[in-house]
Amino acid sequence: MFLIETPTPLTLGCWCYESCQSGRRGHRFSPLGRSCRPPSSLRADLKTFLSVSEEMSSTSFTSVSFNTASSWNLKRREGGKAYVRCGSAASSENTVRVGVLGASGYTGSEVLRLLANHPQFGVALLTADRKAGQPIASVFPHLATQKLPDLIAVKDADFSHVDAVFCCLPHGTTQEIIRGLPNHLKIVDLSADFRLRDISEYEEWYGQPHRAPELQKEAIYGLTEILREEIRNARLVANPGCYPTSIQIPLVPLIKAKLIDIKNIIIDAKSGVSGAGRSVKENLLYTEVAEGINSYGVTRHRHVPETEQGLSDAAHSKVTISFTPHLMPMIRGMQSTIYVEMAPGVSTEDLYQQLKRSYENEEFAVLLGNGVVPRTHSVRGTNYCLINVFPDRIPGRAIIISVIDNLVKGASGQALQNLNLMMGFPENLGLHYQSLFP
Repeated sequence: MFLIETPTPLTLGCWCYESCQSGRRGHRFSPLGRSCRPPSSLRADLKTFLSVSEEMSSTSFTSVSFNTASSWNLKRREGGKAYVRCGSAASSENTVRVGVLGASGYTGSEVLRLLANHPQFGVALLTADRKAGQPIASVFPHLATQKLPDLIAVKDADFSHVDAVFCCLPHGTTQEIIRGLPNHLKIVDLSADFRLRDISEYEEWYGQPHRAPELQKEAIYGLTEILREEIRNARLVANPGCYPTSIQIPLVPLIKAKLIDIKNIIIDAKSGVSGAGRSVKENLLYTEVAEGINSYGVTRHRHVPETEQGLSDAAHSKVTISFTPHLMPMIRGMQSTIYVEMAPGVSTEDLYQQLKRSYENEEFAVLLGNGVVPRTHSVRGTNYCLINVFPDRIPGRAIIISVIDNLVKGASGQALQNLNLMMGFPENLGLHYQSLFP
């Protein structure tokens, strides 16, 4: 429940909006100023409520921390105070009913955090085989304020009242489960099981044969800024990995424009510990991770073929990269520092201008001002990818830095962005979070 204080007793007829000068797309909700036509019902959904103005997008509500994913009631109280009580999103007539498979992991919990502020998606189903029968609050206390269904096993799930699912299960377990899902479902798979088009390459890198090759032909790779139209019409989307997202967003436009040499790309990448998942592993103990960094997956990290697949598509020829990831003693965040050789006659300013043209109308891929170094603190908890380009001391070379939150743009946020597109909604719904800083 949220408390809103107003200088005068609150009535529905006095709610209006004002442009917010602090953000290019932001608005703020105010009980002052022009009166506006009230919604026909106190339980009107957010979309109806915001129809009082064609200028105001439904996503702007997130800035005032309303639980816009749910239906709400306004109750007048004396002293100029009104209470907003949030209800179950699944009860709204205009809500897309969403299931989260594997809700007890980090990506599953992040999906639920983001859905709490979504105006059209309601959670109808949560699965977690090892936690079946438990309320989500017992697994993730930070979600205790949300009205969510209890966890059940996948085998007990009834999908007849579900429209779409986020599949947040471990690699290697997803293919058979998705193959058994009803055909009416829209699916965003956050595992790696459908990212590689070549099923023999999947077997080589993941150590087991592909168990749903017929679905692999249907799966669309979900790098939103690059493959938006294909995603819009998809039934099954393979959500990209975190490292490939942070690498492909800055490199694909430069490769397509033939501004860099595709034979000499070196990537030094660093990730927070949450990227390794929630399962207990010795190398992820606090005493193993704190106060140090270490490389891992040297020359054999599973995100290599996925990254090379996307870059090769952009180049229309095979691209091989040098990629070394590092584990950092932080919870979340990812930085990819990319070293490239520019094509003859190309300058770092040319790279900068190409990225500017490519992403000037994109909300979540953001090119910073000249000389500004991207920092993981600046994207913590958000769906943004911040990028910049710098000249190397070696003539003809450039350094590109890209940062994301590995759990949001690198996983659950991009998954929500994709499902928004698949369901016909603006892709930014539920994703207007600013970074938690400091």
